[in-house]
Amino acid sequence: MAWNEPGNNKKRDPWQDGEQPDLEETLKQLKDRFGRFFGGGSGSGLGLIVVIVLALVVVIGLFDSFKQINESTRGVVLRFGKVHRVMGAGLQLKWPRPIEEVLVVETAQVKSFSAPGVRILTSDENLLDIDFNVQYRAADPVKWLFGVRDPEVTMGGAAESAVRQVVGANTMDKILSEERTAMASAAKAELQSLLDRYDTGIVVTGLNFQNLRPPQKVQAAFDDAIAAREDNQRFKNQAEAYASKVVPEARGLAARIRTAAEGSKQAAIARATGDANRFELLVAEYAKAPAVTRKRLLLETMQEVLSKNPKVMVDVRDGGNSMMYLPLDKLLQNAGVAPAPTVPVNSTPSIRATPAPAIERPARDPNEDPLRSSREPRQ
Repeated sequence: MAWNEPGNNKKRDPWQDGEQPDLEETLKQLKDRFGRFFGGGSGSGLGLIVVIVLALVVVIGLFDSFKQINESTRGVVLRFGKVHRVMGAGLQLKWPRPIEEVLVVETAQVKSFSAPGVRILTSDENLLDIDFNVQYRAADPVKWLFGVRDPEVTMGGAAESAVRQVVGANTMDKILSEERTAMASAAKAELQSLLDRYDTGIVVTGLNFQNLRPPQKVQAAFDDAIAAREDNQRFKNQAEAYASKVVPEARGLAARIRTAAEGSKQAAIARATGDANRFELLVAEYAKAPAVTRKRLLLETMQEVLSKNPKVMVDVRDGGNSMMYLPLDKLLQNAGVAPAPTVPVNSTPSIRATPAPAIERPARDPNEDPLRSSREPRQ
């Protein structure tokens, strides 16, 4: 029925008054129209199927013409199966399949490969079990996809070959010592060289030796050897620390001794110079008055010698005091014996020496030289 009846300007709703549209009739009319469009009759459905298929192909082609590439990936575009270009990050346009196909490769993701318990023969014919780990990433997506058949398996074999080559060229002691880091760097360089030669597109970011150990049967002997090596290093460090402490002290002591010797040298030179000057002055005085100078020298010499004597000697000639005092405390102290406790003077009688008999001596000339008279023979 028509929506608007003739002679009535008011538009009517076809869904009112309880009337429902005939869906089958509408589809039949559409089918007839498409059939006439493609030259078929009203009963033919081939034209509609072709249209639907073409519409689906167009829609699928439109959706397949765009490819979103993440920042950590790269897309390898194959045009009819041949590498055509590499897509960068972002929304990229391409021909729909089967003309072009995009293979996405992770280029920023770091992958890891571990090889536990690889037994290697060293240059000194010792066996060594090594656990190593390799970190790598696919830097070239084209070589990663088409350089080798299985890049991960190839990388594992090349890593084991590089480690065997580097470790097998060293001795056991060198491997178990501080050369481990240098050997890991050498093994990494050798592995990168092999991977570049195979065109794998892999870049090695790290290679680490996680565990280096001898076989289980000889583990105890190697533990003893390692302990002895550590003791040797510890003793060497202690010796170096002792040397760094003692050597500066010895140098300081030597410098102090040299300084003291130089001071003694200068003092001896000054004292010798003073004695020489004094002797020259005495020679000049002796030339002027020989007798007086000789007597003065005798008195000075006797004063210097007798001042160190603990005994006090008093000349008893000419009616002098006849008492002689003996300092016993000084004598005992010089002999190394502890002195007796001091006793009050009032409780102990004083000790007086027996006066010596006076000896008559001939009178001497005051101007006579006493040294010469003592050296003259007796008559």
